[in-house]
Order: sequence, then structure tokens, then C-alpha cells
Amino acid sequence: MSTTIARGSQFELDPGKPVRRHPVTEEVIQPLHTISLLVRNKPGVLVRVSLIFSRRGYNIESLVVCPAVSAPGSSEISGEFSRMTITCSGEPDTLEQIIKQLEKLIDVVHALDHTGQSVIESELALIKVKVGLKERTEILQVADHYHAKAVDYSADSMILRVEGETDKIDAVIALLKPFNIVELVRSGKILMVRGLETT
Repeated sequence: MSTTIARGSQFELDPGKPVRRHPVTEEVIQPLHTISLLVRNKPGVLVRVSLIFSRRGYNIESLVVCPAVSAPGSSEISGEFSRMTITCSGEPDTLEQIIKQLEKLIDVVHALDHTGQSVIESELALIKVKVGLKERTEILQVADHYHAKAVDYSADSMILRVEGETDKIDAVIALLKPFNIVELVRSGKILMVRGLETT
């Protein structure tokens, strides 16, 4: 399950940090935080997690849920646990309170904020672009530069598949914007902590 939502909001900008803009609308948006949760795979867990964010006014940008191994160090996937990766935007102080509330939920094993941590992250996007013969060559040059793959062609459209970090996906979308993006689907971010430490 994954959703991607963009929202404009009023907030204080830190002059010491680079401004982050939405790749399509170019609105200034708040810095992103990535949280991982290990939860018991029970009905209603997702609703309870979402409610905590909603009550605090914190925007969920993307949410990815997948099966997790039974226990740290185990390779068995029994279906007992799920891993949630939540990308969200908002004030750091509020996020700290959200994580404390998440860890109080009975079916949450742990909740971790990975902002600034050494992690491997990845995201997938499918981008459908309206093209003519002239634009096709330029779009393929963009795709080649970012190691994107053209997975579908027609006389007037092309679908590209892009994998990588969020900044890479954003850059490809920004470069394709002048070519008339017809449709865009993003998977949401997944990540894993480097080394033997579990996510």
C-alpha cells in the first residue's frame, strides 16, 4: 500500500537549510522525515497509526507496508509482523511526540526516525509522457542519464520506470515536466539501515 500526497502549508523556513520544492508544482514544502515501524500484522493497526499523525496535524507523504521477518536475525517471514515505512513532513518537535505515542500502541514493536541516519533508500516511479518524434529523443536522453528505463512506447506516449533515491526521482520529474507528464505513480520510499543493525 502506498500513497503520495502533496500539500501546501505555512511554516518557518530555516535560512541555514536548502529550500525543498515540490517537483511538479514547485511549491516550497517542509523537509521530509522517514519513520519505520515494526508492527504486529493485526486488523486496525494502520488506522490507529494514521490517526496519531492526523491528530497532530502531520502530513503523511507516502506509506509503504510489507511483510517483515519474524524476529531480528531471523530469515523467516511468517506473516506475524509487518514493516511500515512512513515519509512525512512537519516540525521535528511534533514528530518526536508522534513517535512516543506510536510506541505506546499495543501492536507497535518499535518506531524509529531515520532522519540523518546512514541508510540505503529507494523509491520507484512510473511516468507517462506525451511525446512526438522530436521529443522522444530528448526524453530518452534524460532517461539514459538517470538510468531510467522506457517500459512502454506508443505513437504519442512513453512510460518510463525510474528507481532510486527520492532526490533522483524528483530530478527526473522536474526535467520531464516541460514534455507534458500525462500520469505519474510513485511507490513511496523504502529504506534499510546499513550494517548489522536492524531497521
